[in-house]
Order: sequence, then structure tokens, then C-alpha cells
Amino acid sequence: MPVNKTCQKHRDGLNIFVCYSMHIKYFITFATSPNKQTMIIHYNNNLKHLSSQLRNDSTQSEICLWKYLKSKQTGVRFIRQKPIGNYIVDFYCKELHLAIELDGLSHQYEETMKKDEEKEAYLNELGIEVLRFEDKEVLGDIDNVMAVLLDYIERRVVK
Repeated sequence: MPVNKTCQKHRDGLNIFVCYSMHIKYFITFATSPNKQTMIIHYNNNLKHLSSQLRNDSTQSEICLWKYLKSKQTGVRFIRQKPIGNYIVDFYCKELHLAIELDGLSHQYEETMKKDEEKEAYLNELGIEVLRFEDKEVLGDIDNVMAVLLDYIERRVVK
């Protein structure tokens, strides 16, 4: 089946190619990596509605961390519930190619841990690093979580 492509300008000034193939609409976002190379991020358009729902039904830990991330205390811009491929990451910074995942109790089950490993491997293949924090860390020690995150960002920005 042929793939139809159209090009649109995104509100952030990025070029987005919209591809239709086999009834699944994939978006390809061209982002600039920290070393100024173009990075292509594909995502399944079927996840857009789910990511919107997840933003509306955030967990306590997501709400807590988002208060810090949205205030730009980190010096970089994060977005919530970003679809990447067939996955959705809790928080994403395209400047640093960084995903932040918050793990609740369900992430202790073997099946969920296996899915997390697959998701992280996929993101790593794209050049996206993943930082993971447990919900209880965010809710009980947000200062330490932010210290870890700020240290990571500082090391990445200085490179």
C-alpha cells in the first residue's frame, strides 16, 4: 500500500511529515539533537487521544513533578505524556532527548518490568535516554529527585 505524505509546520517551528499507511497515521517529527543533528521521532497517531487522557488523569507523583518541570526550574522545556513510536513517556525533553518515567506499584510486576525494559530499549535505540524514579521517591523526596535531574541536565548541557 502506498504511503501518502504531507508536510506541516508545527507550532514549535518543527517540520512534521504526516504519513498514512495501512490505516495508521504516523507523525514524524524532526527535532534538533544537542549536537545539532536532526533526529526523527515517529509516533502512532492512535496514541494521541490516550496521551491526552493520561494528561487529564495524572497520578499524584506526575502532578508533583510537573509542578517543578513546568516552572522551567530546569532551564529546559518538558512536555507531558509524549507519544514516541508505540509508547507514551511520562515526560519528555526534546532538547536533551531525555524521557522521565515515574514507576508506581504496578511496575514491580514481572510483566510490567518486561514491558518497561522493551520500551526503554526502543527509546535508547532512538538516542533517547531514560531516567526512572519511583512514585514514592517523587512524593517523599522531591528535592533529591530534582537534584538528580538538575545534575543530569547540567552534565548534558555542558557537553
